[in-house]
Amino acid sequence: MNNIASAGLDDCVLDAGFVTYRLEEAGATLLALPASGYSTRLRVSQLDIVHSALEAYGWDKGRLRPAVPSAARITRMDEAMGWITLIPRDRYVLRRIVGARSLVSPVTERHLYSWRRLGGLMGADHKAVQRWHAQGIDMVVAALLALRAQAGRGPGLGRISVQPR
Repeated sequence: MNNIASAGLDDCVLDAGFVTYRLEEAGATLLALPASGYSTRLRVSQLDIVHSALEAYGWDKGRLRPAVPSAARITRMDEAMGWITLIPRDRYVLRRIVGARSLVSPVTERHLYSWRRLGGLMGADHKAVQRWHAQGIDMVVAALLALRAQAGRGPGLGRISVQPR
């Protein structure tokens, strides 16, 4: 079961801007999580060889890494990413577009997939991809508003558990 809503949404206005913001925040949090567990990358147990004096004492630019997100931010990420399942399964293209567009680099704060790149991946015009993204976001907003009304808690969503579609 997905926990769709949290107590933090009681006072907010559910609109396309809010849902887009939360999905982009969730995408940045997802990309900021440290890679852990097993990988197919070859692990070397020997020391790196220093090729020049500039590399010897840390003069090279290290890889920029984002800070590890807090537990509260990870919980918000889980909640917002669960909203993508509110788009019906038969509209899987909209799910893919909304999910891909939500991925934002936590370091540069830029989208990983621009509208033109998404258009190229989908084999469509970038303006059509923008319209489809807006349709997907509107579906999520409509579903969240319906869940809010169904919960009977007035302006807030409260804690609602929903079966994924």
